[in-house]
Amino acid sequence: MSDIKTLCGAYRNRFPIGAAIAPGHLQSHAELLKTHFNSITAENCMKFGLIHPAPDLYSLDDADKLADYVRANGIKMRGHTLVWHQQTSDWVFEGKDGGPVSREALLQRMREHINTVVPRYLDAVYCWDVVNEAIEDDGNTLLRRTKWLDIIGEDYLLKAFEYAHEADPNALL
Repeated sequence: MSDIKTLCGAYRNRFPIGAAIAPGHLQSHAELLKTHFNSITAENCMKFGLIHPAPDLYSLDDADKLADYVRANGIKMRGHTLVWHQQTSDWVFEGKDGGPVSREALLQRMREHINTVVPRYLDAVYCWDVVNEAIEDDGNTLLRRTKWLDIIGEDYLLKAFEYAHEADPNALL
């Protein structure tokens, strides 16, 4: 078996070989991941709604498991994703009166979220998907209509990248 080339070894000088995984894959596919992949992407456990389900609650156990795994095995990790139009808790966009939150409050929530999550994984995550799927699928509209866009405006993209860079100036964004 030692003469079998690994997938990540075959492409070592070209690009990383990655897989999107959930913490459960660490049990069922641990050897396969360690052998053939040198990069993983957090499949869902770092998405806003799962990692920050309530204003004063962060659920970090699953993301921590992935981070611990990559640290222990010398694998790169891509953080996925800080800002997205899906899998974001409704509370993020709601004001105290139940209506839409103000632009300023939503920017503050975005910044606080990014500044809590990103620094926690400085030694595990080399790259962040900062804003996911910001472009509309229809091919006619440039920016996807989202609550982020509707409440903050087009500069929500710039702000998300600004906050991510502040949180980890060395990460690829």
